[in-house]
Amino acid sequence: MLFKPALLLAAASFSLAAFGQVYPNKPIKAIVPFAAGSATDQIGRAFVAKMSEALGQPIVVENKAGVNGMLGADAVAKAAPDGYTVLIGTNSTNAALKSLMVKLPYDQDTAFAPVGYMGSVPLIIAVNNDVPAKTLRELVALGKTKAGHVTFASASTSQLVSSEMFASMAGIQMTHVPYKSGPAAMTDLIGGQVMMFSADFAVMVPQVKGGKVRGLAVTSTQRSAAVPELPTVNEALGIKDYELIAYFAMFAPAGTPPDIIAKLNQAINAAAQSKDLQEKFAPIGFAVEPGTPEALAQRSRLETAKWAKAIREAKIEPQ
Repeated sequence: MLFKPALLLAAASFSLAAFGQVYPNKPIKAIVPFAAGSATDQIGRAFVAKMSEALGQPIVVENKAGVNGMLGADAVAKAAPDGYTVLIGTNSTNAALKSLMVKLPYDQDTAFAPVGYMGSVPLIIAVNNDVPAKTLRELVALGKTKAGHVTFASASTSQLVSSEMFASMAGIQMTHVPYKSGPAAMTDLIGGQVMMFSADFAVMVPQVKGGKVRGLAVTSTQRSAAVPELPTVNEALGIKDYELIAYFAMFAPAGTPPDIIAKLNQAINAAAQSKDLQEKFAPIGFAVEPGTPEALAQRSRLETAKWAKAIREAKIEPQ
């Protein structure tokens, strides 16, 4: 009898410890490494809203933009590996940055635990309405009149590399104007401060359809049902090797327990398979592709090599 209170206390402590290990038991923070209104932000918010329902805890989005997504990625790389901080990653943060930067504040290959793939979107190359070029061929001709005459905006790796790849394959030199966010770059494209902008459908389609800018081509190998009137870059220029798409995936800090990764992956895949999410983003050409963390790890390795090649061939110097 003398030991009963101690036994009860031990049992209670064990129960509380076991209860404390149930994941998740508090809000999760999802860092979006680009500005509010960007495709990463729109897609990330839609996914985490669905995931919150499945996990029974809110997922709070924090926008931490800057340096092609590096600032946000760095914050997640240095976060505790407990499942309560995740990254809405992209081809910028988890494939291309390694080749774009002389040095990263983390090891891109080992700093993150892949959680799950969300999907991808093509980009649209567009010009300000006052630019005389009505087709991509005419833009190339304009670019050949004087080196650096055509100015282009970019606020992410996809935007920069798609533009430089186009210039390299077309044999022209353009002048790069960097921006902190896609929406800010779009504002200046509409206003005529820059001549060209290559951006994802989420940012570009509403402006093209609204007549605010002139779409010239899509960066995928197939035309998009969202803007079927626009040719591919390959069609427009009579080439065959141009392709660049932006993709989105979730990553956690390296060392996050496998059971937590599995739970998050389940929630991502459930979100990807929801009809309303698919219908919401169909107009921006978003294609979902649910899969395992292992499949994302393999994709990341392949994409890192692919983007390294694209950046090298576009002659983009690391910063």
